[in-house]
Amino acid sequence: MPNIETLSIDIETYCSVDLAKCGVYKYAESTDAEMLLFACSANNGPVRVYDIMNGEEIPEDILSALSDGSVIKWAFNASFERIFLSIWLKRNYPRHFKPYGATADTAGSYLSPSSWRCSMVWSAYMGLPLSLEAAGAVLRLEDQKIKEGKALIRYFCRPCTPTRANGGRTRNLPEHDMEKWDAFKAYNKRDVEAEMAIQQKLSRFPVPEPIWDEYHIDQEINDRGIALDMKIAENAIRFDALSRKRLTASLKEKTGLENPNSVAQMKRWLTSQGVETESLDKKSVARLLKTAPQNAKDVLLLRQQLAKSSVRKYQAMQNAVCVDGRARGMFQFYGANRSGRWAGRIIQLQNLPQNHMPDLAEARSLVRLGDYQSMEILYDDIPDTLSQLIRTVFIPNAGHKFIVSDFSAIEARVLSFLARENWRINVFRNNGDIYCASASAMFHVPVEKHGQNSHLRQKGKIAELALGYGGSVGALTAMGALDMGLAEEELQPLVTAWRASNPNIVRFWWDVDAAVKTAIRQRTSTETHGIRFLHKSGMLFIALPSGRRLSYVKPRIGENRFGSESVTYEGIGPTKAWERIESYGPKFVENIVQAISRDILMHAIKTLRHCSIVGHVHDELIIECDMDMPLDSICSQMGQTPDWIRGLLLRADGYEAPYYQKE
Repeated sequence: MPNIETLSIDIETYCSVDLAKCGVYKYAESTDAEMLLFACSANNGPVRVYDIMNGEEIPEDILSALSDGSVIKWAFNASFERIFLSIWLKRNYPRHFKPYGATADTAGSYLSPSSWRCSMVWSAYMGLPLSLEAAGAVLRLEDQKIKEGKALIRYFCRPCTPTRANGGRTRNLPEHDMEKWDAFKAYNKRDVEAEMAIQQKLSRFPVPEPIWDEYHIDQEINDRGIALDMKIAENAIRFDALSRKRLTASLKEKTGLENPNSVAQMKRWLTSQGVETESLDKKSVARLLKTAPQNAKDVLLLRQQLAKSSVRKYQAMQNAVCVDGRARGMFQFYGANRSGRWAGRIIQLQNLPQNHMPDLAEARSLVRLGDYQSMEILYDDIPDTLSQLIRTVFIPNAGHKFIVSDFSAIEARVLSFLARENWRINVFRNNGDIYCASASAMFHVPVEKHGQNSHLRQKGKIAELALGYGGSVGALTAMGALDMGLAEEELQPLVTAWRASNPNIVRFWWDVDAAVKTAIRQRTSTETHGIRFLHKSGMLFIALPSGRRLSYVKPRIGENRFGSESVTYEGIGPTKAWERIESYGPKFVENIVQAISRDILMHAIKTLRHCSIVGHVHDELIIECDMDMPLDSICSQMGQTPDWIRGLLLRADGYEAPYYQKE
């Protein structure tokens, strides 16, 4: 057989733990995890399926290729194959397993990602769906994924319920249904064929090598993981159960309801107290608390505490934690394919509650000790306290600390730079407060955070957060402007004032809108504000300063519901289905600004690659380091402006901590 240069791989596996809840790292290290089928194509040749369950062995040259850095391995969602095969090789063919990285670095416990390529990442880079079946359907592949595959996976890859009909077994093996097993092998083979067909279909638009390097860095961070203090997580779950029991008993006593968690029952009780409401969601309860009589207010406050229960995050930690006490696989590269940002997985670091408690360390200590009695005495709202402690479960190794560093107002800086809104750039140059400066520009008076006209800062803040990408009254409302004390009649004047004080940003929106429409209509290349727009082969590409491209599938010029000209393209919409999406200048600007902000974070990750990066959240890096690592050094390196966007003013601030928190 000729030397193997490329392998396209798909594996089918069995494990009793839930992959969706625990992630591949925990799944693969489970004691009952095993390989069922191994399908591969060497050098784009015919696909061969190795039936591991029936005693077939993978040839030595293929086993050797799995850890050979010169052989490129392809798979759809390649992290699954790479991680599972890492542990499978260690257990069954240790001579073929080669770790990577420093011995002390937990990332080195797996096969190096440097020779792996992921066709799911390629699909995402091209604006396509993140599932093999959906990507194949959009690309109209001849070798479609076999639709019966999900049922076959349920049958062979997961435990089954013991019944009289199946003889009380808890697992289905090939001999229990050979017809299904043959269909499963065909499914395994077809998946590799579909993956290869995707690669062939997209071959005109290869993923640039720098993006693959970014993917490999992302995989290193996922492999490294982050340590969890499971004493806190486990005690928090126990505390939550005790708190819920007490709160429910108190609600029953105050209302006489059998199930105070029932929305219908609670609404009827509130009606009996003279309080009418259509909903009991967070916003509705906050509104009711302003006017409700005291007895109803007491009940609503108790209900608010019950609703605050954050036990799911702690349970997610229990599900994900590996045998070495670390959680892995929490960041999906290119999870947001409109901008290329990461998506959170499993524990979801991207949406952790913030903490504002002055005595955070004391509360954390009580939970770690398991002292519920003291918690009950010292804290009126235990669910809220537990919610604020979630971040503190993430800890560095013994003898180490966290340095957490993030960019200051990164999107506002990028937007101002691209639009050449000079008064805003000067604010950043002088390390000013953009919310105060924005309010001052809008209302033509000096605004200081803790000084004159300080009440206007909040209006500046809400305007900055809601209006930068073409938002209007609806965006202000969605951002909570009314809940923050603004009157409804103030909203439109706020929009008008913000746009009047930011004319270059408004112009930027519509310059981008015009450039996109010209590129689509004339099937040509256009440029504005240093951003290039290209229509090619039924795709719209937006070339960013970093060299990366954003991709929009099958763009068209159409008419929106208001009778105005608009752009549409195909993508994953709000319903999570593949559909035609409407867009316009400000939305494209949002994609561009968020994508550039992502590229700046990636530049910082590359700059600090030599450090032990264990996580990143939005525009923030979490680094596990020695106690003598200087904070200023990390912030200084993170704040370096990339060569490809010279002139942009960046600033990174940070703090040191013995556990993760929001300073």
